[in-house]
Amino acid sequence: MPTTEMLLTSSKYPFSETLVAEQRDYVEWHRGRARYGVWIVPIECPELLEYIDCLTEQLGDLLHPSRRQPHITLFVCGFDQPHRVHDDDFTAEQLQQQVQGLESLERSPCTLQIGAVDSFASAALLRVADPGGHLAYWRSALAPHCTEVRQTAYVPHLTLGLYRRSASADELRQRLATLSQVDRLTVPVSCLDYVTYSSFDMFGPLSREKRICWQ
Repeated sequence: MPTTEMLLTSSKYPFSETLVAEQRDYVEWHRGRARYGVWIVPIECPELLEYIDCLTEQLGDLLHPSRRQPHITLFVCGFDQPHRVHDDDFTAEQLQQQVQGLESLERSPCTLQIGAVDSFASAALLRVADPGGHLAYWRSALAPHCTEVRQTAYVPHLTLGLYRRSASADELRQRLATLSQVDRLTVPVSCLDYVTYSSFDMFGPLSREKRICWQ
């Protein structure tokens, strides 16, 4: 069983310092495969987008600049490939099965709750609460058709950025405590997107390949 990646606030000593993301081509990971696929909850709420911009500006000395659109990761599929060769390959047939699984669900617009700023060792984030269990419901429709690429248990969150320099856990707590906070921010959800990004650019934009909507 995977273990949950530790949040900074989950215990007194979840990690000693941040992990710095290297800006390089991760050849050992992509092995020449060009696109990586993920299901996401797109963030299109102007209030939340403005808040994200404010937070990333305040944490600018800690975080890598990124051209990736804000989102909540729902399900990690793998490398977009015509045939499965490696364990982390993901085919068009599997995607179509997942689309059919989502379309078979009873769906209606809902909201997710955005919580406080927090952090994994690798990334600053906003916590996401889902008291209605919508994320688990959608993931249950995706999981039968693909073994998710994941080393740790799923933790709903909205990534603010990957770390560009090392900071101790104590320094990070102090920094996060000074950030602007927005109380009771909820995000309406009426669409899920299957997106891909370039495997050669870890900070590159997402390209939407499929969208499932309900009204």
